[in-house]
Amino acid sequence: MTPAINLLKREKIAHTVHSYVHDVHAESYGGEAVEKLGLDPAQVFKTLLASTETHELLVAIVPVAGQLDLKALAEAAGCKKCEMAAVDTAQRATGYLVGGISPLGQKKRLRSFLDDSARSLPTLHVSAGRRGLEVELAPADLLRLTGGHYAAIGRAR
Repeated sequence: MTPAINLLKREKIAHTVHSYVHDVHAESYGGEAVEKLGLDPAQVFKTLLASTETHELLVAIVPVAGQLDLKALAEAAGCKKCEMAAVDTAQRATGYLVGGISPLGQKKRLRSFLDDSARSLPTLHVSAGRRGLEVELAPADLLRLTGGHYAAIGRAR
């Protein structure tokens, strides 16, 4: 099991794990999950890491069908600007590989922001900590476990 799934079990959080065979040639990890599991793209969220001007790492959880609005994330975090974190930095800080970064069970607790579009969802899907592994849970549980906050940080492509 992954640290994300272990955390959910330890905290007795209702969740469902979904797995599929990951294609190393897939262009989008989130898009692959939507396609292979037959999910609604509005319910599948990707976990991205951004870095502030002071080099603080932030976790942004946004729908796979859209993209992260870095200006909106900076505003939500109360900083001047954000940029995407380097792959090696994201992997080192979370303990997960890119394409399998879960917002749950990361090595360090980082400030986390969940796109407002998740507010109305009964459940959402995020990476369970490995490519080809998704976990479904209630947005409120995700926020509680990450110490996260809702913020309007996503935008349509």
